[in-house]
Order: sequence, then structure tokens, then C-alpha cells
Amino acid sequence: MNPKILVLGITGGIGRAVAINAAKKGWKIKALHRKPDVAGAKLDEIKNIEWVSGDAMNVADVVKVARGVDYIFHGVNPPGYEKWRELAIPMLANSIRAAIESNALRVFPGNVYNFGPDSWPLIREKSIRHKKKKKGKIRVEMEEMLQAAATKGARVLVVRAGDFFGPDAVGSWFA
Repeated sequence: MNPKILVLGITGGIGRAVAINAAKKGWKIKALHRKPDVAGAKLDEIKNIEWVSGDAMNVADVVKVARGVDYIFHGVNPPGYEKWRELAIPMLANSIRAAIESNALRVFPGNVYNFGPDSWPLIREKSIRHKKKKKGKIRVEMEEMLQAAATKGARVLVVRAGDFFGPDAVGSWFA
């Protein structure tokens, strides 16, 4: 039996990379997009995507598309950090609710925005998180939301990386 994963943000660099690798392993893939026909044309190399029309800002859309999935990968992010807090926080809340209702493991790409220089040289799970800079404040808030969901029984996995990479990761320091 092949796992089923919902990839939110499938047209972004990390979402696309997750979908490509899941497809190579034979996983079934679902994707939510406001314009699935347009998005599907951009990802035509992945043949087994079930596209669903909807918006990550709409909790009903996210909950509905998450039914029956084993994993929810949250790669959705406002482009260029425009209105990041106003958009990223509600989208995360929607995918957390969907994960709880579907009992799916919620996979979140963490980064290092929320750590200060006193967290180095080795960042650990209990390292000090700072809320000084705008990106750090938002990332700390997002991870606190995930922690709160986990304490209520949600299954959450934060994959921490310094930056994200994939075929569309323009400017990534991994490149």
C-alpha cells in the first residue's frame, strides 16, 4: 500500500522537490491549488498528482483535500515574504486543523530564522529561539502553533534546514 501525501505549496521549490521524490517512491500525491490546470502544466513530469481546486487560506478547502491522506507537507508560503504574517499564519492554522481532522502526520519545513547567534555552533531541539527580527518572530510563532497542536495529540514533524533547495531554489545558499 503506497502512502498518500498532500503537498501544499507544490509549485514552490521545496514543495516541488518533495512531490518529485514522493512520486519516484510510488506515493500517491494530492495537491491543492487555486488554478490546478495551470499548476499541473508546470509539473507535467509528475504523472500521479491528484489536483484539487482550492485555496490554502480557506480552511474548508484544506480540510476537504486532506481527507484520506497519510501526510500533509506544508510548503506553502507567500511569495517574496509579502504579507507573510497575514498569510502564512492562517495557512498554517488551516493545515494544522486538516492534519488533526485527517490524523495525518504534519510535516513542516523548519529553518534557522528563529535562532540567534547564541544558538550556535550546534542548533538543537532545545536551543534558544529569538523573537527579535521579523522573520524570526513569525517562524517562532509558527513553530509554537505546531507545538501546541502536538500537545493536543496532532502528529507533527519539523524538518530543520538552513535553507531550502530544489530545481527552483533561486538564491539558495545550498546551490
